[in-house]
Amino acid sequence: MYDYKCAPCGHMFEELVFSSTVSDNTIKCPICAENKAKRQLSAPAVVVGGATFEPACEKPSCSTPVGFS
Repeated sequence: MYDYKCAPCGHMFEELVFSSTVSDNTIKCPICAENKAKRQLSAPAVVVGGATFEPACEKPSCSTPVGFS
């Protein structure tokens, strides 16, 4: 999961990308549909509670990317 900012419209969004070698110009903005998004520096989301460790994406709110089951 990477954070992106669209250069033309400024929209910030997340995109599930399976390889760090995927070019930014292949990422399409969900608002204006331009392929001019830039990857942003972001911290990983991790939830730590008590004696358990739970990655944030194992929560029910995460979705499976299109084309994957």
